[in-house]
Amino acid sequence: MILLGLTGSIGMGKSTTTAMFADLGAVVWNADDAVHRLYAPGGEAVGPVGEAFPGVVVDGAVDRTRLAEALGKDETAFRRLESIVHPLVAQGRAAELDAARTAGVKLAVLDIPLLFETGGERAVDAVVVVTADPAIQAKRVLARPGMTRERFDAILARQMPDAEKRARADFVIDTSRGLEAARAEVEAIVAAVLDPSWISPRHGAASLSR
Repeated sequence: MILLGLTGSIGMGKSTTTAMFADLGAVVWNADDAVHRLYAPGGEAVGPVGEAFPGVVVDGAVDRTRLAEALGKDETAFRRLESIVHPLVAQGRAAELDAARTAGVKLAVLDIPLLFETGGERAVDAVVVVTADPAIQAKRVLARPGMTRERFDAILARQMPDAEKRARADFVIDTSRGLEAARAEVEAIVAAVLDPSWISPRHGAASLSR
Protein backbone atom coordinates (compact mmCIF):
# COMPACT_ATOMS: atom_id res chain seq x y z
CA MET A 1 0.00 0.00 0.00
CA ILE A 2 1.30 3.42 -0.94
CA LEU A 3 1.24 6.11 1.76
CA LEU A 4 0.91 9.73 0.70
CA GLY A 5 1.30 12.51 3.23
CA LEU A 6 -0.91 15.47 2.37
CA THR A 7 -0.37 18.86 3.92
CA GLY A 8 -0.82 22.57 3.32
CA SER A 9 -1.42 25.76 5.23
CA ILE A 10 -4.84 26.88 6.42
CA GLY A 11 -7.28 27.78 3.63
CA MET A 12 -5.38 25.99 0.87
CA GLY A 13 -8.10 23.43 0.12
CA LYS A 14 -6.87 20.29 1.88
CA SER A 15 -10.35 18.97 2.73
CA THR A 16 -11.57 19.36 -0.84
CA THR A 17 -8.43 17.69 -2.16
CA THR A 18 -8.58 14.72 0.21
CA ALA A 19 -12.19 14.17 -0.84
CA MET A 20 -10.96 13.89 -4.43
CA PHE A 21 -8.45 11.22 -3.42
CA ALA A 22 -11.21 9.35 -1.59
CA ASP A 23 -13.38 9.48 -4.72
CA LEU A 24 -10.59 7.62 -6.51
CA GLY A 25 -10.53 4.82 -3.93
CA ALA A 26 -7.91 6.04 -1.47
CA VAL A 27 -8.37 5.60 2.25
CA VAL A 28 -8.06 9.01 3.89
CA TRP A 29 -6.87 9.44 7.47
CA ASN A 30 -7.29 12.93 8.93
CA ALA A 31 -5.17 14.01 11.90
CA ASP A 32 -7.60 16.68 13.10
CA ASP A 33 -10.52 14.24 12.97
CA ALA A 34 -8.48 11.72 14.97
CA VAL A 35 -7.87 14.28 17.73
CA HIS A 36 -11.56 15.22 17.79
CA ARG A 37 -12.45 11.56 18.35
CA LEU A 38 -9.93 11.30 21.18
CA TYR A 39 -11.45 14.38 22.86
CA ALA A 40 -15.08 13.28 22.41
CA PRO A 41 -17.10 11.43 25.11
CA GLY A 42 -15.52 8.03 25.55
CA GLY A 43 -12.34 9.12 23.75
CA GLU A 44 -9.07 7.70 25.02
CA ALA A 45 -7.56 11.14 25.65
CA VAL A 46 -10.38 12.44 27.87
CA GLY A 47 -9.12 10.84 31.09
CA PRO A 48 -5.40 11.62 30.83
CA VAL A 49 -5.97 15.15 29.47
CA GLY A 50 -8.43 15.82 32.30
CA GLU A 51 -5.84 14.69 34.84
CA ALA A 52 -3.10 16.79 33.30
CA PHE A 53 -5.29 19.88 32.92
CA PRO A 54 -7.96 19.98 35.65
CA GLY A 55 -11.20 21.64 34.62
CA VAL A 56 -10.96 21.11 30.86
CA VAL A 57 -13.32 18.12 30.75
CA VAL A 58 -17.01 19.05 30.52
CA ASP A 59 -19.81 16.49 30.18
CA GLY A 60 -17.31 13.71 29.56
CA ALA A 61 -15.46 15.44 26.74
CA VAL A 62 -12.44 17.72 26.46
CA ASP A 63 -13.68 21.29 26.09
CA ARG A 64 -11.32 22.72 23.48
CA THR A 65 -11.91 26.33 24.60
CA ARG A 66 -10.97 25.52 28.19
CA LEU A 67 -8.01 23.49 27.00
CA ALA A 68 -6.78 26.41 24.90
CA GLU A 69 -7.02 28.65 27.96
CA ALA A 70 -5.04 26.13 30.03
CA LEU A 71 -2.37 25.87 27.35
CA GLY A 72 -1.98 29.63 27.27
CA LYS A 73 -1.07 29.77 30.95
CA ASP A 74 1.86 27.37 30.91
CA GLU A 75 4.88 27.34 28.57
CA THR A 76 5.37 23.59 29.03
CA ALA A 77 1.68 22.75 28.56
CA PHE A 78 1.89 22.04 24.83
CA ARG A 79 4.65 19.49 25.37
CA ARG A 80 2.65 17.78 28.11
CA LEU A 81 -0.42 17.67 25.90
CA GLU A 82 1.55 16.31 22.95
CA SER A 83 3.07 13.58 25.15
CA ILE A 84 -0.48 12.41 25.87
CA VAL A 85 -2.15 12.87 22.51
CA HIS A 86 0.54 12.02 19.96
CA PRO A 87 1.01 8.36 21.03
CA LEU A 88 -2.77 7.83 20.98
CA VAL A 89 -3.04 9.39 17.53
CA ALA A 90 -0.18 7.21 16.26
CA GLN A 91 -1.78 4.04 17.64
CA GLY A 92 -5.11 4.84 16.01
CA ARG A 93 -3.46 5.66 12.69
CA ALA A 94 -1.48 2.42 12.69
CA ALA A 95 -4.61 0.38 13.41
CA GLU A 96 -6.55 2.04 10.58
CA LEU A 97 -3.71 1.57 8.10
CA ASP A 98 -3.28 -2.09 9.09
CA ALA A 99 -6.99 -2.64 8.49
CA ALA A 100 -6.71 -0.94 5.09
CA ARG A 101 -3.77 -3.13 4.08
CA THR A 102 -5.65 -6.24 5.14
CA ALA A 103 -8.62 -5.11 3.04
CA GLY A 104 -6.36 -4.80 0.00
CA VAL A 105 -6.42 -1.00 -0.25
CA LYS A 106 -3.68 0.22 -2.60
CA LEU A 107 -3.44 3.88 -1.57
CA ALA A 108 -3.79 5.74 1.72
CA VAL A 109 -3.63 9.51 2.16
CA LEU A 110 -2.63 10.94 5.53
CA ASP A 111 -4.04 14.48 5.91
CA ILE A 112 -1.67 16.05 8.46
CA PRO A 113 -1.59 19.87 8.68
CA LEU A 114 1.76 19.91 10.53
CA LEU A 115 3.35 17.07 8.55
CA PHE A 116 6.75 18.70 8.07
CA GLU A 117 6.71 20.40 11.47
CA THR A 118 6.35 17.02 13.22
CA GLY A 119 8.69 15.03 10.97
CA GLY A 120 5.81 13.02 9.54
CA GLU A 121 7.25 13.13 6.02
CA ARG A 122 9.71 10.40 7.02
CA ALA A 123 6.87 7.87 7.40
CA VAL A 124 5.30 8.28 3.94
CA ASP A 125 6.26 7.36 0.40
CA ALA A 126 5.67 10.85 -1.00
CA VAL A 127 4.39 14.23 0.16
CA VAL A 128 1.60 16.17 -1.54
CA VAL A 129 1.39 19.88 -0.72
CA VAL A 130 -1.86 21.73 -1.39
CA THR A 131 -1.32 25.39 -2.19
CA ALA A 132 -3.21 28.44 -3.45
CA ASP A 133 -2.62 32.07 -4.25
CA PRO A 134 -2.20 34.06 -0.99
CA ALA A 135 -5.10 36.39 -1.82
CA ILE A 136 -7.41 33.41 -2.42
CA GLN A 137 -6.18 31.75 0.76
CA ALA A 138 -6.92 34.87 2.83
CA LYS A 139 -10.36 35.29 1.28
CA ARG A 140 -11.28 31.70 2.12
CA VAL A 141 -10.05 31.86 5.70
CA LEU A 142 -11.46 35.27 6.58
CA ALA A 143 -14.89 34.14 5.36
CA ARG A 144 -15.01 31.54 8.15
CA PRO A 145 -17.26 32.34 11.13
CA GLY A 146 -15.38 34.03 13.97
CA MET A 147 -12.15 34.39 12.02
CA THR A 148 -10.21 37.63 12.27
CA ARG A 149 -7.10 38.85 10.50
CA GLU A 150 -5.22 38.69 13.81
CA ARG A 151 -6.21 35.09 14.43
CA PHE A 152 -5.38 34.18 10.83
CA ASP A 153 -1.92 35.72 11.16
CA ALA A 154 -1.35 33.87 14.45
CA ILE A 155 -2.22 30.55 12.79
CA LEU A 156 0.13 31.25 9.90
CA ALA A 157 2.91 32.08 12.33
CA ARG A 158 2.71 28.56 13.76
CA GLN A 159 2.87 26.91 10.33
CA MET A 160 5.79 26.41 7.99
CA PRO A 161 5.66 28.99 5.15
CA ASP A 162 3.87 27.79 2.03
CA ALA A 163 6.94 28.38 -0.15
CA GLU A 164 9.05 26.08 2.03
CA LYS A 165 6.38 23.37 1.97
CA ARG A 166 6.21 23.53 -1.81
CA ALA A 167 10.00 23.31 -2.03
CA ARG A 168 9.97 20.14 0.08
CA ALA A 169 7.02 18.51 -1.69
CA ASP A 170 7.09 15.61 -4.13
CA PHE A 171 3.77 16.72 -5.65
CA VAL A 172 2.04 20.12 -5.53
CA ILE A 173 -1.67 20.73 -6.12
CA ASP A 174 -2.71 24.34 -6.75
CA THR A 175 -6.38 24.85 -5.90
CA SER A 176 -6.35 28.44 -7.17
CA ARG A 177 -7.17 27.26 -10.67
CA GLY A 178 -10.51 25.70 -9.75
CA LEU A 179 -11.95 22.30 -8.88
CA GLU A 180 -11.54 20.65 -12.27
CA ALA A 181 -7.87 21.59 -12.52
CA ALA A 182 -7.26 20.31 -8.98
CA ARG A 183 -9.13 17.08 -9.75
CA ALA A 184 -6.97 16.53 -12.84
CA GLU A 185 -3.84 16.96 -10.71
CA VAL A 186 -5.14 14.47 -8.15
CA GLU A 187 -5.93 11.95 -10.89
CA ALA A 188 -2.42 12.36 -12.31
CA ILE A 189 -0.84 11.78 -8.89
CA VAL A 190 -2.91 8.65 -8.24
CA ALA A 191 -2.04 7.26 -11.66
CA ALA A 192 1.65 7.96 -11.09
CA VAL A 193 1.99 6.38 -7.64
CA LEU A 194 -0.07 3.30 -8.50
CA ASP A 195 2.00 2.59 -11.58
CA PRO A 196 4.00 -0.59 -10.80
CA SER A 197 7.18 1.12 -12.02
CA TRP A 198 6.82 4.08 -9.63
CA ILE A 199 9.63 4.50 -7.13
CA SER A 200 9.07 6.26 -3.82
CA PRO A 201 11.20 9.44 -3.63
CA ARG A 202 11.33 8.96 0.13
CA HIS A 203 12.16 5.26 0.41
CA GLY A 204 13.28 4.16 -3.03
CA ALA A 205 12.19 0.94 -4.67
CA ALA A 206 12.14 -0.93 -1.36
CA SER A 207 9.33 1.22 0.02
CA LEU A 208 8.64 0.70 3.72
CA SER A 209 4.90 0.78 3.16
CA ARG A 210 4.49 -1.62 0.27
